[in-house]
Amino acid sequence: MTPVDAHPAPGAAPSPAAGPVRRPEPVRERGTVRERARARALWLLAGLAVLAALALVSLAYGSRDIPWADVWAALGGADTTLGEAAARKRVPRTVLAVLVGAALGLAGAVMQGVTRNPLADPGILGVNMGASLAVVTAVAFFGLTSPTGYIWVAMGGAALAAAFVHTVGSLGRGGATPLKLALAGAASSAAFASLVTAVVLPRNDIAGGFRLWQIGGVGGASFDRIGQVAPFLAVGSAISLLSARSLNSLALGDELAAGIGERVALARGTAALGAVVLCGAATAVAGPIGFVGLVVPHTCRLLVGVDHRWLLPFSALLGAALLTAADVVGRVVARPAEVDVGIVTALIGAPFFIWIVRRQKVRAL
Repeated sequence: MTPVDAHPAPGAAPSPAAGPVRRPEPVRERGTVRERARARALWLLAGLAVLAALALVSLAYGSRDIPWADVWAALGGADTTLGEAAARKRVPRTVLAVLVGAALGLAGAVMQGVTRNPLADPGILGVNMGASLAVVTAVAFFGLTSPTGYIWVAMGGAALAAAFVHTVGSLGRGGATPLKLALAGAASSAAFASLVTAVVLPRNDIAGGFRLWQIGGVGGASFDRIGQVAPFLAVGSAISLLSARSLNSLALGDELAAGIGERVALARGTAALGAVVLCGAATAVAGPIGFVGLVVPHTCRLLVGVDHRWLLPFSALLGAALLTAADVVGRVVARPAEVDVGIVTALIGAPFFIWIVRRQKVRAL
């Protein structure tokens, strides 16, 4: 009987009895990673192209349409014709829509990652309305007039509202479940809105301006306002984007995250700080615009997956595109008047919110 060589020499042909030779699994994994990276890069380029197109559309369409020749001339610095002057006037509004949309989309993705709650959104969790209440109170009772002061006060109100909602949602059995946080946020948002109304109604000197601001919009934008809020948005964005790896760890659960060396409390607090800064600054300059932070991250997960290193920048990009598109729609559908962007995003986001609740049954992420 011929002995079977259990250890064939290097380079020898495999025995037929050994079965088919399988390709090394890491080769397929590397190919899959490259394919995913290529697909994400294509989505990134597509998103940038869509955002650029929407920005041009925002300059060309509104209460009156502007010829494309005037739009291009206005971008080059010309303002000799009526069309060129109108296009130049729309530039800061478009820039503000891009910045605020990016901030809200990024903040929503961070909040969903921090809370592992698919319903987390600055509007649904009462963060935006908490910022609004803080600003209204400071203006009505303390005579706040500084635009930069609005931003600091709004960030403080957003932070207090977020802490309050999380505390209320954590009460009882089970801790801070997605459903309890959503209910606590909705109830708190309604209460904050009632308090805002109670503060504003007796004050005719501030009531008119605040009614428009409470709806949420980017009309009346100027580069002065953008310059005042841009540093805060930049800091909040940097903190949020740098928290991407920590959010990936938190997605595994607190125990596993701690087991791989993540300082859970610090990671959650840092990411939440970035979201609060973004929400406060965006609310101070544009009012409490809702549902952008809910719709955008879910859409981005369908495109690029759950890795926050990709999800966060894509959420900022898609948030900018969504708010810019909503602003254009609001200006076009009600000519020569306009519908504030906060109303348009609510019409888009409310059905989306119901769909998420029914589809996911408010599971944690």
